[in-house]
Amino acid sequence: MSFCSSSLKNTVSVSNGSDQRGHNHLPSGEIHVIFGPMFAGKTTALLRRVNSESKLGRNVVMIKSNKDTRYAVDAVVTHDGMKFPCWSLPDLSSFKHRFGPDAYEKVDVIGIDEAQFFEDLYDFCCNAADIDGKIVIVAGLDGDYLRRKFGSVLDIIPIADTVTKLTARCELCGKRAFFTLRKTDEMQKELIGGANMYLPVCRQHYVNGKSIMVSVKKVLESHQMEVELVTEKPLVA
Repeated sequence: MSFCSSSLKNTVSVSNGSDQRGHNHLPSGEIHVIFGPMFAGKTTALLRRVNSESKLGRNVVMIKSNKDTRYAVDAVVTHDGMKFPCWSLPDLSSFKHRFGPDAYEKVDVIGIDEAQFFEDLYDFCCNAADIDGKIVIVAGLDGDYLRRKFGSVLDIIPIADTVTKLTARCELCGKRAFFTLRKTDEMQKELIGGANMYLPVCRQHYVNGKSIMVSVKKVLESHQMEVELVTEKPLVA
């Protein structure tokens, strides 16, 4: 299944007011999702949208996972150095309390970076958009280094207004890269790193890269066994 890259530029803000029957209502909330592999420009696209909303006079706040401390603790930072101050949190459910109910009421737009690390992403987005009338812009990985679902980013697609699938450039051939290849042999799903640990690759080089890495690992293991055997062999007087 493929996703059409939807434009995130045409946001319509509905003012507080009453309908024809005199019933008070909140502005209509929205959810926009930006995902793709590493180095696809997800955070750049998020910051571009958030800055645009801020220039329009909307009150904006940014959140990221406190697991990601690669570039800064209190700012969302792109790989090329763009930054925006943020709240670094272990979860999203605590944001409203930490930020303060009065301050939260004044917020129009909430940006969420590295969204794959938030287990409560779905519930937070539902409440913020459906109940509180916020515009929520989410950026994160859709898959891990094994090309399996990563976190809850894909879970919010059914409730999203727009979905944008970004691609990177394959480090090995220059074609469009849809996947993230891990350079190291660590097996855990959450292993935070940059270009030292990951590279974006096309389908062909993902498959070939995995095969090469498996072969190299087997060779290294074989050499290690040979070294151990030589070491353990008793010396003949």
